[in-house]
Amino acid sequence: MNPIKKGILLEVFSYTFWGVMPVYWHLLNFASPLRILGFRITFALIFTALTLSVRGNKTWLNLLTDRKKRPITVLCGVIISVNWGLYIWAVNTGHTIDASLGYYINPLVSVLLALIILREKLSVLQWIAFGFAALGVFLVTLFSGVFPWVALLLAITFGFYGLFKKKNKAGAMEALGAETLAVLPLGLALIVFPPQGFFQLNSPLEWLLLVSCGFVTALPLYTFAKGAKLLPLSAIGFLQFINPTILFFFGIFVFGEEFMPEKLWAFACIWIAVVLYCVSLVRNNRSKFNDTEHTSAENLSAKQVLSK
Repeated sequence: MNPIKKGILLEVFSYTFWGVMPVYWHLLNFASPLRILGFRITFALIFTALTLSVRGNKTWLNLLTDRKKRPITVLCGVIISVNWGLYIWAVNTGHTIDASLGYYINPLVSVLLALIILREKLSVLQWIAFGFAALGVFLVTLFSGVFPWVALLLAITFGFYGLFKKKNKAGAMEALGAETLAVLPLGLALIVFPPQGFFQLNSPLEWLLLVSCGFVTALPLYTFAKGAKLLPLSAIGFLQFINPTILFFFGIFVFGEEFMPEKLWAFACIWIAVVLYCVSLVRNNRSKFNDTEHTSAENLSAKQVLSK
């Protein structure tokens, strides 16, 4: 199969899988969000460690044994645990639409973090996109009367998670294994305490659903990492919005969450921001491609001159 087609299929599978995951979390409604988080951390570690062991990969442990990488790995583990816990709580308490808003604006939060922390420059389109996103958040607050803290916390935690992960430069599965190992004490504590809640899980189906957290967490991450290696950044930039779009429609049509018509104006601003962001990615990608072609042409000309 063509590498680009294969990459697109893998990315579409990953983002679609993440988009429909609220259905799975709803099946776990018999347990509290914190207990679900505990199972997700613990069994994501078990599943990932077994997968890496079968492949003979032990490099992921270096992320915790290396003194320079250990603090960042632990910090990433804590941040992603907060993100996971908040996401599970959101979709299981009628805030799926808020979660979709968070993942719509997440790329723009990442752009803002790159501006503030990494001192990267933003293009005019990215500034305009950020302005529309900010207007969308303002309108959500205005129309609902409640600050969209769920959406912003999801976007901010995932934005910082991506920022810190850049420093470790580890593979997706290796990073997941090290990060979940770093927060394993938290995961085990959330499973076991309070003890009476732990022993109330009598149904084998309930145990199976909770243990499956590891597989459900690791599988889309693995396919995403494989697909990302085959695609340009601009393509991934477009495809990542599959996830919040599915969340948005699931919230309204599957879970029956209330959505005021006035909020469409807010989401329209967010969707405009998304389109502008994607256009900026395409432009940046074309600019890099043209620079590469120009450099290659100059090198070729130089070689031709030297050969004469």
